[in-house]
Amino acid sequence: MANPKFTAEEALAFHLEPTPGKFEITATVPMTTQRDLSLAYSPGVAVPCLAIQDNPETAYDYTNKGNLVAVVSNGTSVLGLGNLGALASKPVMEGKAVLFKRFADVNSIDIELDTEDADEFCKAVRLMGPTFGGINLEDIKAPECFIIEQRLKEEMDIPVFHDDQHGTAVICAAGLINALHLSGKKIEDVRIVLNGAGAAGIACLELLKTMGARHENTMMCDTKGVIYQGRTEGMNQWKTAHAVITDRRTLADALDGADVFLGVSAKGAVTQEMVASMAPNPVIFAMANPDPEITPEEAHAVREDAIIATGRSDYPNQVNNVLGFPYLFRGALDVHARAINDEMKIACAEALAALARLDVPDEVNMAYGRKLSFGRDYIIPAPFDPRLIHMIPPSVAQACMDTGAARRPITDMEAYEASLKARMDPTASIMRSINARARNAQARMIFAEGDDLRVLRAAVQYQRAGMGKALVVGRSDDVKAKLTGAGMADAVDELEIVNAANTPHLEQYRNFLYDRLQRKGFDRHDISRLASRDRHVFASLMLAHGHGDGLITGATRKSAYVLELINHVFDADAEHGVAGVTALMLKGRIVLIADTLVQEWPNENDLADIAERAATVARNLGLEPRVAFVSFSTFGYPKSERAEKMHRAPTVLEKRGVDFEFEGEMTVDVALNPAAQEAYPFQRLTGPANILIVPARHSASISVKLMQEMAGATVIGPILSGLDHSVQICSSTATATDIVNMAVLAACKVG
Repeated sequence: MANPKFTAEEALAFHLEPTPGKFEITATVPMTTQRDLSLAYSPGVAVPCLAIQDNPETAYDYTNKGNLVAVVSNGTSVLGLGNLGALASKPVMEGKAVLFKRFADVNSIDIELDTEDADEFCKAVRLMGPTFGGINLEDIKAPECFIIEQRLKEEMDIPVFHDDQHGTAVICAAGLINALHLSGKKIEDVRIVLNGAGAAGIACLELLKTMGARHENTMMCDTKGVIYQGRTEGMNQWKTAHAVITDRRTLADALDGADVFLGVSAKGAVTQEMVASMAPNPVIFAMANPDPEITPEEAHAVREDAIIATGRSDYPNQVNNVLGFPYLFRGALDVHARAINDEMKIACAEALAALARLDVPDEVNMAYGRKLSFGRDYIIPAPFDPRLIHMIPPSVAQACMDTGAARRPITDMEAYEASLKARMDPTASIMRSINARARNAQARMIFAEGDDLRVLRAAVQYQRAGMGKALVVGRSDDVKAKLTGAGMADAVDELEIVNAANTPHLEQYRNFLYDRLQRKGFDRHDISRLASRDRHVFASLMLAHGHGDGLITGATRKSAYVLELINHVFDADAEHGVAGVTALMLKGRIVLIADTLVQEWPNENDLADIAERAATVARNLGLEPRVAFVSFSTFGYPKSERAEKMHRAPTVLEKRGVDFEFEGEMTVDVALNPAAQEAYPFQRLTGPANILIVPARHSASISVKLMQEMAGATVIGPILSGLDHSVQICSSTATATDIVNMAVLAACKVG
């Protein structure tokens, strides 16, 4: 999976819209009536205040302390950009905060301290201690990062964790456990060379020594060469702790005969000659970003037996900190930890290593577009493996309890694991999965409406995100003018612009269309005009002839009108079983509603067809279908002729012997609420429905728009299902992001 490309304008727009920044605060309790306000503030708030004064531990019960982490920085070492200062580091810290929420449902607030004085920094963080359940230090330069973390660990009674150091160390350790397992070596026997004696490098070596690596078998290098006993140049107390007795002086000397190389240094630091000199089955973790010390291609050219990891997502075995810090804090917070100790970090590494050895779920395989299994190219789990949330934190929590660092031990670990599964946001994993699948598909996507700036922005984003090739239907001068006016002139040469005037296939398109429409009231003049002047028809003809892999249209016209035009080229109508399925995403839930586009008033057989189409879409999104045929009645009451077809449709599916759950007719609350389902013990759904089949297109449209406007649900679709080709029709109110999402769905062929 390639690293996405984007312009400065796109990055700024992402942080500006729809509101400045990347997150907001929302209330978790009612705040509507006077009584609500009295309970939330004065006088009701006095009761928990007094309870906490009497027993400080109850702060974890009555406040958000137990699920709140501060991401704290002074901006002295921001990414690879250097000392940008506190204010300029805020976008990075906001980003870290939303990663906590996205991956482990940990609430997080970014705090930027405007000081480079370690004493002032420590005092400020220490004084904020009562607010938080944990402190994540970020982007602080060495050696202050060592001083600050050590002091805060000693002075505070909540976890303090510098992710730049220990996050990399934990994932590196997880990968090394599996690499040594595959190569048949033991950590206490291997000779390890580390290049890059900064915060991350020192933390990596210290953790591996805690896990059993012998001091005399390790060697640390920096820009001056090997760190040996007696060296004085460029030394400090942290480097000195890892100095060894040796006559080797250069990285090349150190790597001669080494079993393991760990790199957190710079591009090109390792040569092929160095790799060739290493021991059999060498382990090479070239983790420099954005470019590794040596690429896997370069290393494998001289050592086919090497096991290689990098920090990049476009190579196997990515050492990615997001596999560690969210789940470390999740486990620590859930036992009200006093600290994150070495045992907890090792437990995290071992759990990650064990997860990589398990069978890989289908949704992860779908995201990569290939079957993954434990081996040389898969020693570290994928970041979007859905099992991370319920497999890593329990191991961390158990280690915390075993070492006495837990204030409130977990007594029922099975129930805890179940609660972690419930925290998983399926919408996040679904969107990550389909984006990854689209990058693997590399589909040539046809954007039919190149005269619309939203569509042009979407086409540029699709291509720069590494999804595939964007083919824009439009006039070159018009496209250039619109992109230039939007500050995206550099994108003009990236897009392939197609129209009737520059395609060599126009006559072929006309003949094809005439064969389809000659008995439907169209003469050759009509066909010529349609093929050469109507962008929706022209784009459809491109797709029909294999001159693209998917089609996105509808942003400038009503969906029904666009569907009629597409139907000139494809059999995109109710008669051929085509349906529109709309996905609603809200508060971690996803529900599909159908048919929202094609069939006006379907009968019971049509409804069964629609259900099968929707089930196909659900499975392509990574969901196991549970279909509910919804009405204003539940299992025959109240009786109504209009509800009768919803009552009969499940019988049609029974006769077809479909392989997914279905039930009906029922009201929406029964379909979506397990508690309401308990009133009907005979019903067949094993949980809340994730597909709602509605009586008519107008009721589908009303439902979707009501949820969008009143509840703020994210709407994706309608997803056109049932065509032999991948076509998706956007809403006329779609944003550029909405259009990109539809293009991704088209690339994944979810219909």
